[in-house]
Formats: sequence, C-alpha cells, structure tokens
Amino acid sequence: MTSLDLPLAVAGPAGFVDESIAWHFGDPHREQRFLADGMSVVDISNRGVVTVTGPDRLTWMHTLTTQHLENLQPTESALVLILSPHGHVEHELHLVDDGETTWLIVEPGTADALERYLVSMQFMLRVSISNVTSRFAVVWEPVASIDANHPTWLVPEPFASSGFRGREVILPREELPARLTGAPERSGSWALEALRVAASMPRLGFETDHKTLPHEVGWIGSAVHLQKGCYRGQETVARVQNLGKPPRRLVLLHLDGSPEILPGHGARVFAGDDEVGWVGSAARHYELGPIATAIIKRKVPVDAVLTVRTDEGDVAAAQENTLTI
Repeated sequence: MTSLDLPLAVAGPAGFVDESIAWHFGDPHREQRFLADGMSVVDISNRGVVTVTGPDRLTWMHTLTTQHLENLQPTESALVLILSPHGHVEHELHLVDDGETTWLIVEPGTADALERYLVSMQFMLRVSISNVTSRFAVVWEPVASIDANHPTWLVPEPFASSGFRGREVILPREELPARLTGAPERSGSWALEALRVAASMPRLGFETDHKTLPHEVGWIGSAVHLQKGCYRGQETVARVQNLGKPPRRLVLLHLDGSPEILPGHGARVFAGDDEVGWVGSAARHYELGPIATAIIKRKVPVDAVLTVRTDEGDVAAAQENTLTI
C-alpha cells in the first residue's frame, strides 16, 4: 500500500518524478494548512534509501562529502553534498546516523548511482554499502523532533525557520500503511512542494543542473562546512567563497496570478529582452499565491521585474532574493 491507495488520492502528472506518490487528496491548499498546523503526513516513499555500515563509515563519509561528519553523534542528521572534481553538485544526501548505520535519503531514481559511486570509493576501508530502497520507505512530517523508533532526518536551518520545519522518517515498508492512516490528516506532494518552494529550499534536479555550484542555491552553511577540506570539489568551493562570486543565484518569484499560468520546470526567465535564467519549481501557495524558484544570472538587479515565458503565454514576476552572495 502507498498513498495512492488512500481515498481521494490523485497521482501526479505522468512523467513527473513524484508520479508514484499521491499528488493531492482533492484540496491542495487545505492540505498545505494541515502541514503548516502540524497535523499531516506526506508519503515520500519514492525516495531512495542507501545504508552505510562498518566502523569506518563516518570518517569515510567525512572525506567524501561537504559536511563535517566524523564526530556526528547517534540520531544527529545533516544535509550533505557530493561534488564533482570541478565543484558541481552530483548528489544531495539527507543523512542520519543511528550509532551503527548511516542512512542516506536521496532523490527518486538516484540510489543506484549513489551506491555505485560509494562502492567505487570503498577501497580497503571497513564499510559496507547497500541500496535498501525496496525494504524501507520515507515519510515527511511537520514535526521538529526525532522519532525515537526510526532514523529521522531534520530539515536544517535556514529552511526550517523559513516555514519548512519538519522531518523525514525512515521506516520499514510494511509500516508505511499504518503511518499514513494513523495521522490526523494526509497531504500530497503538491502541498509539500509548495511549502518547500516558499522556503526556497533547493531540491536536486529541480533547482540544480549539471553545473550547479553550492553557493548558487543556498547550500553554503546548510550543506557545506567551510572549516573542512580534503573532499572532491573543495578547491572550487574555497575559491568561490574567498576570491569570487558564483555566476548565478536562486531567487523566489512572485508570479502574476491573473493569467492562471503556472510555469513548468525549465521555463525561461527574461529581464527585458535578455534571457537571464530558468524556473526550478513552481507552486500555488495557500497564502502567497503563485510562486516559483528560479536560477538567474547574478548580475540581474535584485529589483528588476522579470518575465517567465511559457507555451501558454508570458507571466510577469517580481523577484525576492533569497541569498546573500
């Protein structure tokens, strides 16, 4: 059983990365309020789950990733990136360690690639890597505390204080039905995405592309620890931090709602006649109305009125800068 088996569940659009979980249950705005009020649960069981066990797991993950992990305590969680040699984001990991196992929650369809990469970097270290997606599911709950019975990843700052406070809980798949039906209310991925977009929290594959640098989307501090080195891509991170500025920045767009057009991922963004970026994620927020994240050129003035071009027509947009870069 998944959320699609629940009454009133509607699947996401065909081809959408979250199509295998409930998109909504008939009233996305009401479902957002349930989340904001801490009453609801969201099935995100399409996420991948990878485990790392063995006595060297934390020191090993410390050397491979952007976060300081070697002293991570049991039940502590972290937002972690794996970068390319040139400093571009390749993997986003929601990591929690329970004292014996390091659990990694990843985007749908990426667990196999992550497992292959980790195995290739294992060498002679005492670690074991396994893709356990078929055995474990993930749910999102608007709760800012750890589930004492299950590995729990907490949304980090600054995203939690921007309206996206919550947790991702890993549980055996056989426990998923009871978790979904036991909550006071249920919300779909539409509602969850609206709150994420409003908080300008980036998501791999949505606000990122093949050349994304962590600085561009607000992952410095939240996902990149600047006081550690010796990981792949660290030189680029340090160079951008100390000597330059990233070429792009993440902004929140407040869209003109009069055309009733919600742009899709990748819709082109213009400042006057100049193409300056693209849309990451768009949503209809229960308070803010139509909004979207966008990745735009850093040189675009923060007060510039932008236009999003879609197949259905152009949409005017005012930008809200979410980064200090």
